[in-house]
This record gives sequence, C-alpha cells and structure tokens, in this order.
Amino acid sequence: MSWSVKDRWNNEIVLTYERWQHIVDGHWEMEDLLDKVLDTIRLGSRKQHPTDPNKYRYSKRFSDLPHGYTHIFVIVRLLPNRFVITAYPKRVR
Repeated sequence: MSWSVKDRWNNEIVLTYERWQHIVDGHWEMEDLLDKVLDTIRLGSRKQHPTDPNKYRYSKRFSDLPHGYTHIFVIVRLLPNRFVITAYPKRVR
C-alpha cells in the first residue's frame, strides 16, 4: 500500500505504508493527519537541503492542527525514486 501525489513542480512523490508507520510510530500525534501530509506535498512550499541536492523539506501552515502545532513538515528524497523519508508537526511562531 502506498499513496502518490504530485507536488507543485509536477514531481510525483510516494509515501509508502512502511514510511507512514515510521512517521506515526515516532510522532503519534500525526496518526489522523495523513490528508494534511499529502496536502503539504501537493500545496506546500519547498526548500532544498543545504548539503544534499536531492533532499527537500516541504512545509505548510494549518490552522486546525492538534496540540498547538501550526505546521506540517515533510522530508522528501527526489532522486532516485521520489519518496517521503519522514514527516512531523511543529509549532512555528
């Protein structure tokens, strides 16, 4: 099982079930936020990692996240297979 979405730059990004389990195991508060993770990839901003040109951090602000969180961050490796490494919530002021 996996989910596939296109980002704003037309890259198809894959989130596998195994990666989703990794995310939820490390960040239990993400369990009900799969749709927001996918929206972050689809609609969020993107910043390239300073030392790894194939790694990007996608981020998006949400007004309705639990526990006072304001943003979802998704770390993606574009090459070779465009997949999600991890995702997490964060409070950004």
